[in-house]
Amino acid sequence: MNMVFERKLTIPAEVKEMHPLTKEVVNTVETKRQEIKNVFAGKDNRLLLIIGPCSADKEESVLDYINRLKPVQEKVKDKILICPRIYTNKPRTTGEGYKGMVHQPDPTGKSDMFKGILATRQIHMKAVEETGFACADEMLYPENYRYLDDLLGYVAVGARSVEDQQHRLTASGIEVPVGMKNPTSGDFTVMMNAILAAQKPHTFIYRGWEVHSAGNPYAHAILRGSTSKHGNNVPNYHYEDLVRLCNEYEKRDLQNPAVIVDTNHSNSNKNPFEQYRIVMDVLHSCKHDERIKKLVKGFMIESYIEDGCQKPGEGCYGKSITDPCLGWEKTEKLIYDIGENWK
Repeated sequence: MNMVFERKLTIPAEVKEMHPLTKEVVNTVETKRQEIKNVFAGKDNRLLLIIGPCSADKEESVLDYINRLKPVQEKVKDKILICPRIYTNKPRTTGEGYKGMVHQPDPTGKSDMFKGILATRQIHMKAVEETGFACADEMLYPENYRYLDDLLGYVAVGARSVEDQQHRLTASGIEVPVGMKNPTSGDFTVMMNAILAAQKPHTFIYRGWEVHSAGNPYAHAILRGSTSKHGNNVPNYHYEDLVRLCNEYEKRDLQNPAVIVDTNHSNSNKNPFEQYRIVMDVLHSCKHDERIKKLVKGFMIESYIEDGCQKPGEGCYGKSITDPCLGWEKTEKLIYDIGENWK
């Protein structure tokens, strides 16, 4: 037998009973969610920054990073709304490498999905309790969303998941904004179809139940660049790309047209130090085209305490063990400069 069933995992309701939310946390999450929704609905003109480590590896350093964002948020609160990244699931192109906290709560230890599920809920809870932020996570496994559905402020569907039917249908039943990345091929049609599907109501099977979703009016695009058939990275954050996306939205009857620009991945050729330039390029486009300014709701930025990346087990505190990230000093400067350039 090629698949060994080791143990039946605890269902989300039981995990929530083990780690319940206080009334204060519930109210904080609801307030932050509404602020994020208001950005996508055009009721709040601030830019949304979905910012943080490529992957959440160690609770201590991730929470340290998020605590550093708190005073920065206060200084830029009139121009920017920060939603920290706590990405506890990591897609792996070849299936190899660190798959995230949900798989390995200890990046150098063995996989333990039960401990991983508890660790992901714990880190998201602590982030809200310590900082007042409702954070973002990637929905790699749609069935796992219910473990965190009372904590998250934002959800992303990755480039390798965006064409999957279960991801689209699950997104249609999520209460918070869901970003649909363009696929690695760069096909805008795939991304736009995913947004359309997520905004519609559906009936489908989820965690063994027949469920009905109401549709998610805040499903939107994320531009993350693409890869050519020759394996070269092709950015899609330029003025012409944003104009094209405006046109794609105008062809379709979609609610709350919006885009978040992912400044790393194929847009930066995974060079985190290019993120500053990319952000400023997009802000320049916003100044020259009112349609683009209305469409662009923010940025997705990969940053951590230390520049670059390392292999698991190398032991450098606050340094990514997946894609390279922008260090804290450069991150702080970038946030302040975004605030100064956003009118």
